[in-house]
Amino acid sequence: MALDILLVALGGMLGGLGRAAVSTVVAERLGERLPWGTFAVNLTGSLALGLLAGSLAGEPGPAPPHALFLATGLLGSYTTVSTFSLQTLFLLREGAFGRALLNIAGSAALCIAAAAFGFALVAR
Repeated sequence: MALDILLVALGGMLGGLGRAAVSTVVAERLGERLPWGTFAVNLTGSLALGLLAGSLAGEPGPAPPHALFLATGLLGSYTTVSTFSLQTLFLLREGAFGRALLNIAGSAALCIAAAAFGFALVAR
């Protein structure tokens, strides 16, 4: 149990650092008219989680320790659905309804597609 907690904590720390780095770099390059940094994090995180889930599909028994580190810790901290929600709310409050809708639809459709693609790439 203590090892599980340590793995999740370490993954969470690294995921948070990764989220900040990726989000910042993407926002600096593409601007912030749409929350591109958050979008990139959610898309790559969804792909990574799909790859992980697909690679574990069909494995008997409980999830291995590296799944706790990667899925719960690293990717749980890396993906930013709460940030996505707040940024979408800000777009709505600014009256940018079209951009808010694009952010919602684009994030949902492409992140689900990325997870499915990752799963399909490695599922047994």
